[in-house]
Amino acid sequence: MDHMIFEVGTALMLIAIASVIAGKLKFSIIPFLIILGMVVGPHAPTLGIFDFTFIESQEVISFLGRIGVLFLLFYIGLEFSVSKLIKSGRNIVFGGTVYVLLNFSIGLAYGFLVNFPLYETLIIAGMLSVSSTAIVAKVLVDLRRTGNSETELILGMILFDDLFLAVFLSVMSGLLLGGATSIGGILLSVGISIGYMLLFFLIARKGTPVLNKLLNITSNEIFIIVVFSTLFFIAGFSETLHVAEAIGALLFGLALSETEHSKRIEHLVIPFRDFFGAVFFFSFGLSIDPLTLGNAAWLAIGAVLLTILGNMISGMIAGRKAGLSHKASMNIGLTVMARGEFTIIVANLGVAGGLMPLLKPFSALYVLVLAIVGPLLAKESKHIYNGINKIFKWSKSQEKLKNMG
Repeated sequence: MDHMIFEVGTALMLIAIASVIAGKLKFSIIPFLIILGMVVGPHAPTLGIFDFTFIESQEVISFLGRIGVLFLLFYIGLEFSVSKLIKSGRNIVFGGTVYVLLNFSIGLAYGFLVNFPLYETLIIAGMLSVSSTAIVAKVLVDLRRTGNSETELILGMILFDDLFLAVFLSVMSGLLLGGATSIGGILLSVGISIGYMLLFFLIARKGTPVLNKLLNITSNEIFIIVVFSTLFFIAGFSETLHVAEAIGALLFGLALSETEHSKRIEHLVIPFRDFFGAVFFFSFGLSIDPLTLGNAAWLAIGAVLLTILGNMISGMIAGRKAGLSHKASMNIGLTVMARGEFTIIVANLGVAGGLMPLLKPFSALYVLVLAIVGPLLAKESKHIYNGINKIFKWSKSQEKLKNMG
């Protein structure tokens, strides 16, 4: 325990250095932090007083990472709005449904193809279905596409994807963590998870006046203590019902999203989300033995190729149905390509449920490749469109339609 603070401090300094480098390169910090964690983990050398194995402090770093997950999902819950989804229109619901169904089906087919058991196959399908909200938002800002015609649909599809994630994690945590073995037990466990989630949806829709009064606290100090204490209590209580703690955090954020205090909470939570979120990605890398990555390489490469294909097809279908051009429709698929925080959360649920240890190195490689390739494909979308356009000749068919009109 003598060196605990020094070890944690060293880890945080490494995270800070990696974050600065990622910022200079104008790139997502997620792959940098995962690779850093893998490089300095249990197999790293000791250099004088600096022990980069973090053996003593790994439990503390891991706990800080769990806090990062809670803040990440709590923030997503705050951003998500039941009324926003209702108002967002048919195009978003159609686009989101196509995106989730196509990617989930590809994941199921892939899992069965590689002879994975049922639960592992479901986890793989879930991992392939959830995009990274953090990276997608960063890509839209960095490429200055926030005003593009397709951006509203992209954000709506991401919102729909987050809703799917909440349902998927609730169901899977009921199956994996509920300890049920009979069909009746499984249905009861899943029913409790879904019922718990619906309760928060109900609170978000009907309980806003009560929450507004309860949170009418002038002092920022007392306000943040009340909100964060409740967040940790609800996350912990969720686990007693066999609902993942991360989903408890998301549902609490959802309940507060409709209140008049939501923007104030967002403003206060962002620094905690960014700091502890960075520790989460580092701690995830720390838990991976780089020597095991080779076993998952072929599996991850196959999943990456299928994800690229699935995203481009679903983006094209969603965009064209919404009346967007072929170019804008292709931008959708290329922009939502990146995988990150939520894929790792799904993988961690599988590992926590006692599924194949291979899920961890697989998710690490899968996220690493797509967290790097995704933003690059979005950046080069114009050249990709021009290349594919030569095959399908979309621009010529559009010109013909204009001439006919």
